Amino acid sequence: MHEIRLATDLAQIVTGAATSENLTRVTRVNLQFGALIQVVPDVFRFAFGEAVRGTFAENAEIDIEIVPVALRCSQCHREFTANDMVFRCEFCHSADLEIIHGKEMFVLSLEGEK
Repeated sequence: MHEIRLATDLAQIVTGAATSENLTRVTRVNLQFGALIQVVPDVFRFAFGEAVRGTFAENAEIDIEIVPVALRCSQCHREFTANDMVFRCEFCHSADLEIIHGKEMFVLSLEGEK
């Protein structure tokens, strides 16, 4: 359950950013996780809620966008989106692939009140 660690780290980022922006309340956090992070959104939301309990981010809504895995083949140089977790080029079937997207974790934006 790495969601707990991610939520704890995110809580620190959110409260720090909100403090620097002089927010008195965080109402929404918009996130982007790559599919390879394998976050379970409901578990993450619960863990984040616990991590921000008693702070000005308590009760903030969490919007999560999951970014699919995008790969580039090192053999034929084509790019494609992985439809499952078996990573082979869908064109030449090589396993020599570079991950373009799918490992990212971003706070896209915070919404709140001053």
